[in-house]
Amino acid sequence: MAVARLGSGDEAMELFHMLNPINHSRTGGDAERYRTEPYVLAGDVYAHPAHPGRGGWTWYTGAAGWLYRTGMESLLGLRRQGATFAIDPCIPASWPEYAIVWRFGSARYEITVTNPEHRCRGVAEADLDGAPVDPAAIALADDGGSHVVRVVLGAGTRPAQPLGKAAATA
Repeated sequence: MAVARLGSGDEAMELFHMLNPINHSRTGGDAERYRTEPYVLAGDVYAHPAHPGRGGWTWYTGAAGWLYRTGMESLLGLRRQGATFAIDPCIPASWPEYAIVWRFGSARYEITVTNPEHRCRGVAEADLDGAPVDPAAIALADDGGSHVVRVVLGAGTRPAQPLGKAAATA
């Protein structure tokens, strides 16, 4: 989360992959070495020569929630803020785009983030159902509808300001 906040999407994603438990059990040999559930975040991975790479302290309270928040909020940039949400990603520069389908009550939000300039962060423009919006405060509606959010990363921009901070920095 801290590395993403600093704006290094490449390094933040590398660290995320290191923590992601599925990456410790991609092959039979990896799974045998890790010896814990590939769907549970281990509290630690042993470095002791007798057990290198073995996971420990699985089902560690809170760890999975923090990993989820890191992925959704710090990397993909989706943060709910009361009656609005923000999109402020910090992704690897090599990602050309990604999409999120998010349900909010009875509504469906189809969010697409494109990265034509291969940047780690910086929102150049955003729109909701074709109308320009502030990426730091996109209105939520529990209206049963399907909404399309389009975000474009680009140069000459700054990260989206969290709700309430824009006025303080303007």
